[in-house]
Amino acid sequence: MRYAIFGDVHGNLEALRAVFKDIDRAGVEQLLCLGDIVGYGAEPGSCMREIISRKAAAVQGNHDSAAVGGTPLEYFSIHARRAIEWTMGQLDDDERGHLASLPLARRIGDFIVVHASLDEPREWYYVTDTREARRCFARLEGELCFIGHSHRPGAFVERDDIEWCRDAVVALAKGARYIVNAGSVGQPRDGDPRAAWVLYDSAKRRVEFRRAAYDVPGAQKKILAAGLPPYLAERLKGGR
Repeated sequence: MRYAIFGDVHGNLEALRAVFKDIDRAGVEQLLCLGDIVGYGAEPGSCMREIISRKAAAVQGNHDSAAVGGTPLEYFSIHARRAIEWTMGQLDDDERGHLASLPLARRIGDFIVVHASLDEPREWYYVTDTREARRCFARLEGELCFIGHSHRPGAFVERDDIEWCRDAVVALAKGARYIVNAGSVGQPRDGDPRAAWVLYDSAKRRVEFRRAAYDVPGAQKKILAAGLPPYLAERLKGGR
């Protein structure tokens, strides 16, 4: 089975459509969304509708939760908070209901997906170091978990110890376990402004990190036109 795994779309329709074009070329059988469909970007509803039309199974992210009154706004930075407040006014009842209905985690075949961490997923911990990775591995039943949230692609690999891997392709070895961060579609933070997603081939036991260039200036103009914080537009250019 070939899976397209993506997340942290954050209302960036240009980036999402570029990823979908790359997904179509890759020839996948199932799409999975790691959450944070909304927040930061100017087209939350359009992104949600496109993801639903693709029949992508999704989990809830912290911005999704906040947009429907779940996670308190005090959790977020000032720019993120302003974007969530704006997003709240853009969603209709059906869209709010869809976000509210998303589970925190899903088991798909031989792996599990969650937005932030398997360790208390509603606390939205960032798995960015070996300490947090160890807490997530402790909750992992099986050998493979896909996450988002930090917007930085790569994989934590647990063998005798835990290591961070940034290889473009990761071959899953027997006896090892993996927490794979798919990066971000709509707001990458690893210095590469291209939209990020992951191709997982379960038959070949292979994870491939992929990037898709998109119309960054177009996305920036929409953010500014919506009256969202200019910082949210500026950071797209450098992938920070």
